[in-house]
Amino acid sequence: MEYLFETERLKVRKFETADAEELCLIHLDPEVKKWIPGECYADPGEARAAAAFYADCVKKKSLPYVLAAELKQTGELIGDTGINEVEGKPEEVEIGFVIRREDRNKGYATELVRAMTFFAVRTFHVRTLYGRVMKGNAASVSVLEKVGYGFVSEEVCAKDDPYGNGMLVYRFEGSSDTVGE
Repeated sequence: MEYLFETERLKVRKFETADAEELCLIHLDPEVKKWIPGECYADPGEARAAAAFYADCVKKKSLPYVLAAELKQTGELIGDTGINEVEGKPEEVEIGFVIRREDRNKGYATELVRAMTFFAVRTFHVRTLYGRVMKGNAASVSVLEKVGYGFVSEEVCAKDDPYGNGMLVYRFEGSSDTVGE
């Protein structure tokens, strides 16, 4: 298996269709669905199609560029991370991430987002990355802040805010030197 990058405890690679069942379970978690309801898979078939699409994007080095995160020690899939374009701004991307319930609060998300930020800057030559978080999602805010993303603004009436509570926008600006590995 080819890994695109590693952290102290994680290996990150392109998705395979064999990941579909576990990917679906991670995204069906009520806590995940609460914060990213429009990005969760309804069933393993939908997750399989998404995994194939993401793998193809990685092969073509095109966005959205979504990767599987697994534990180094066991090889278990524990989540995903990815970047997607900010509409109309080719040098800017938005980062996203999910960690399965049993692996939360262990620092994996921070480790993963830090590494993905570095990878995006280095591989896609972007200098500005955004993290958009639904208001109330303190855990994701904490991850972004630990990595060095700073609060920029609050969006109200965003299309992807199903509850109408607002989206918090965080930004990272820098070069691969400022991210670290």
